Amino acid sequence: QVDLVESGGGLVQAGGSLRLSCAASGRSFSRTFSSRAMAWFRQTPGKGREFVATINWSGTSTNYADSVKGRFTISRDNAKNAVYLQMNSLKPEDTAVYYCAARLTYYSGSDYEAPEDFGSWGQGTQVTVSS
Repeated sequence: QVDLVESGGGLVQAGGSLRLSCAASGRSFSRTFSSRAMAWFRQTPGKGREFVATINWSGTSTNYADSVKGRFTISRDNAKNAVYLQMNSLKPEDTAVYYCAARLTYYSGSDYEAPEDFGSWGQGTQVTVSS
């Protein structure tokens, strides 16, 4: 069973924008979605998963990788059991498979940046930025 489903990836020119969405799936996981900090990671072939952004359980605190700060915005809508990543001013180096992830513990802040801090993952969505 997959707890999280990403969507919104695609091909875009450098300087363009994309909005990724991540929805909770499954009744059990959906009940606790609003209590979990969420994050976006990305991965390119041959490399490990790279931290992009985290948002705390209530949506009041966020944390970004330096490489995306000022260009990307993470947000969530707990009523819809969804988290989003608005990506602006995209660069070719942003090309990757993007994954959303959820903390297993409840009521976490936004300080978490390591993949091992998150226990539930989606299957990923490809983002390709052409130059």
